[in-house]
This record gives sequence, C-alpha cells and structure tokens, in this order.
Amino acid sequence: MSKQSFRSIYVVLGDQLSLDCVLDDQFEAESDTLWMAESKGEAKRAWSHKARLVYFLSAMRHFRDDIRGRDLPLIYHATEDHKQSDLSDLLVTDIEKYQVERVVLTRPGDYRLFQELKAAIAKTDACLLEQEDSHFYTTPRQFSQWADGRKVRRMEHFYREVRRREGILVDDNGKPEGGEWNYDSDNQKSFGKDGPPEHAFAQFPPDQVTEQVIALVNDRYSDHPGSCDEFDWPVTRQDARKALQDFVDNRLQHFGDYQDAIWVGQPYLFHSRLSAAMNLHLLDPREVVAAACESLSKGKAPINAVEGFVRQIIGWREFIRGFYWYRMPGWLDKNVLEADADLPEFFWTGETDMRCLADALNQTLRFGYAHHIQRLMVTGLYCLLLGVQPRQVNQWYHAIYVDAVEWVELPNTMGMSQFADGGDLASKPYVASGAYIQRMSNACADCPYNPKEKLGDKACPFTTLYWNFLNRHRDRFSSHPRMRMQINNLKRLSEETLKKVEIRADRIISHCKQ
Repeated sequence: MSKQSFRSIYVVLGDQLSLDCVLDDQFEAESDTLWMAESKGEAKRAWSHKARLVYFLSAMRHFRDDIRGRDLPLIYHATEDHKQSDLSDLLVTDIEKYQVERVVLTRPGDYRLFQELKAAIAKTDACLLEQEDSHFYTTPRQFSQWADGRKVRRMEHFYREVRRREGILVDDNGKPEGGEWNYDSDNQKSFGKDGPPEHAFAQFPPDQVTEQVIALVNDRYSDHPGSCDEFDWPVTRQDARKALQDFVDNRLQHFGDYQDAIWVGQPYLFHSRLSAAMNLHLLDPREVVAAACESLSKGKAPINAVEGFVRQIIGWREFIRGFYWYRMPGWLDKNVLEADADLPEFFWTGETDMRCLADALNQTLRFGYAHHIQRLMVTGLYCLLLGVQPRQVNQWYHAIYVDAVEWVELPNTMGMSQFADGGDLASKPYVASGAYIQRMSNACADCPYNPKEKLGDKACPFTTLYWNFLNRHRDRFSSHPRMRMQINNLKRLSEETLKKVEIRADRIISHCKQ
C-alpha cells in the first residue's frame, strides 16, 4: 500500500461483517481506511473447532473481497502474512506505521477483547471513538435502563417490551397477534415413532476461497478438534440470504411444533441454521424477523412457529446480549453450585456408550453444530448433573460451535445451562432425568441404558445423576417455587435408595475422570 498515513482506521472484527455496523457518516475513502486482521491469538485462545475457524476466516476473506470490489481502502492481515499473534499488537503496529489520528471501534462481542483493544489504543497517539453496534435492536445502555431496579429480570418481560416498541407481531393497540404473547406450550412436540416429516436444506459447497481456507486450517491448526471435511455454511451475505429464504420456505412452518425435538442422525431438522450468519452480521436480525412475519401474513407458517422463532431472536438473542454486558466481567467466575468436576474427555472425542450424548457430540465434532435442545438438555444437562466446573463447560461451548461468540455463548452456558449464577439469568436450573430425552428423541431405543432406572448397571446415567443432583442441592431448591414438584418427588425416595443413588453417581463421576 503506497499511502503512508491515514486520518482514521475503522476496525472490522471477524463478527462485524457489515459496513452498516462499522462505518459512520464521517468516513472518507480519501483519508480513512477499513482495517481487518486474522488473529492467530484469537484463533487459539479458544481451542476452536476446525469448522469454526474455517467459517470465520472464509467469511472474513469474502468480506475483504467485497470491500475491495467496492474500491474502498482496506488494510487486511491474512494468517499467512504476519507473525504477530495478538489482534491488539497488529492494530498498534498499523496505528504507528500509518500515523493514524483516530480509531473507530464498534463494540466487540467479547468483553476481554474490548478492554484489550481500548488499552492498546490508549498507548498510542491516536484517539479512540467507540460506537455501539447497530446490528442489534437494543444497546447495552438501553438494557441497563430496563434492568436497573428490577428484583428479577426475565426474558419474557423484556421480550414483550421489545415487541411493543418495535411493533412486531402486535396489533395497533399493542396487543399480541393471535391473542397470546408466547406459544411455547404448543412448541414441545416430539416426532413419534414415524420420525420427522420430510424437509429440505439448501447446500453451500465450498468455493475456491473457502477451499483455500480449509487447506490453511488443516495445515496450521491440525491439532484442533473436529473436522471441516463436510463444511457447508453460507459464508457470504448473498448465501446467507439464500439460507434465510430456504428456512422460511421449507422448515419454518414446522419449527414451532418441533423446535425441541431430537432425532438421531439428523442434526438440523427444522432449525434455521442462521445463528452463525447472524452472529457474524451477514444477516440483520430485522430482515430475519421480517421474513418470518411475512410468512405468517401470507399463511405459509402458523403463529406458534413464527412467534417461537421471533422469540429466539428478539427475545433470547437480545436479552442474552444485554445481560452479558450488564453482568461482565464477573459472570465468568460464578459457580454457586460449587461444581468442581473436570469436563469428560469424551466431549472432545464423542466416545461414549450413551446414545444421546454420542449422537450430539459426534454431530458436533463433525459439523460444529447442535441445536439448542441438544446443547441445553443433552450436553449441557449432563455437565450440570455431573457437576463440571462451569468455566470448563463455557470453554468447550465457545471452542466447539461454529456460531460461538462470547456474548451469546457465555450467558447461555453460565446462566441458563449450568445455573452457575444461581438464577440471575434463568429462573430455575434446567434439570431432568433420562425420561425427558426419551420423550423428545429416539435416542433411548438402542441405548444400553434404561431412562426409567436410577439404580443398577443398566440405569441411565442421566437419571441417576438427576436424583443425585436434587439430593445434593435439596436445601438450596426446597423452597424454590419452580422446583417444588421435583423436590417433592425426591422426598418420596427412601434414605437407603438415595444412598445407593449417591454411590452409583460417584462411580459415574469417577468413570468420567478416566
């Protein structure tokens, strides 16, 4: 690059691949430049799944090519072209090299990275302009204003407020379309013996850029978990829009009914598979919500499906992000249940005889994907019942899923999945026995364990650990209104039975350490 100085650097992070989110009205192509870097440090900070690395790097390189195609100035550091590991070091080097006066930084999705970048820029002569990420419906400040002063902060209350404010699925009087705010009670169906209805998925085979990234990842990150041999993700905005239309046309109509259902060997089912594209800003949540609502207005999808999907986006997605910034940095150290076990080694290999876990883990290692019930009520539930140290669980989720960015992964793991914050985010721990998995999947049919049994060699580990968890924490949850039924069921078990449960649970925990 011949130009020796720039007035401003506009930082574009790997999960900010939208010019609408990073450029302000002061950007001038003659004096300013966009700036992107593939950071080896960020790639290794979480021992990322190969498919996750491919997704980020390929999406970044396609976005790089799009910027260059628009004749916009860009400084881009590819993995092969630099030796520096940390993103902040690369940025400081260029600030000094190009005599930059101003750095424009859109709020990252990672608290740690935000602090590191701000600290690094402060050591230079450049001034820092922080700006909020317009990708989201709600800013952290708006969330704080909503959350401050409330005794409890629940997603449902937040969700309704955002729907009213944005005019989404409400009538002119602010009443919910269809008469109900939440159709969750209609959205917990299983597939039954016949299995899931037929459904289609658009495919996104790797192009030349992605093929090059796959080769790079297999070479430079060969020790990382998972595989990218079957990589099939939309890495451009154009393909992300195709993926959105494919979901609306082919699966949204069944999403509500079956969003909690599991079927062995079918990883995607009626889920959108859009979270990765949204989290990298290839899709704007407003266009996703609009597409779903249009499907309802045209009679192509029922209200329970559309509302359930919209709730995932303007409910959980916005709520989770707001809570992340509201509670960081202390959230990562929460562990109210004093869980201290190590994450089982088979979470990195998939080698377990528990069929539901084996299916979820091997699918995850193969594709870098599992839908929210597999994460919450299979892998997450097992870790919670086993008593795995929450920070280790969070590190695994952050590393292993293609769509993982910290603002979404940490709250879902620490707050919802592992209940490490004691109920600050979620109103109760999501605990269940093997009977839940049997009801929502076909995994138990060929499993060597019986979900109805809590004792004996054939007893389902989920069931044994469930009763042990309730007994271990009965004092904490004895007066919890949403745990009353489970604790009352626990009280029906004799002390002798509970002692046998504890002994078998200890064997399961010891086996996981081997």
